[in-house]
Amino acid sequence: MPKLPAVDGKELLKFLEYLGFRPIRKKGSHVRLRANDGRVTTVPIHGTKTIPKGLLRKIVREDLELSLEEFLEQYSRYKGKKKS
Repeated sequence: MPKLPAVDGKELLKFLEYLGFRPIRKKGSHVRLRANDGRVTTVPIHGTKTIPKGLLRKIVREDLELSLEEFLEQYSRYKGKKKS
């Protein structure tokens, strides 16, 4: 089973925007995002705390509708593009 990276809320928010999600509302420390195809997710942003692995796995599988392998491939592309 692939190992998920340690990601904080701000980083995940930027990655989801890279994938085409747009913020639709913010309430407290949670941001709700929606993609053009109707997928929605909520990301907690609690300072520099990393998102728990179980929550990240739930966001990837259920909200993004990606396999873990697809997520890791997209995330590695995002990280490579960001460093350029």
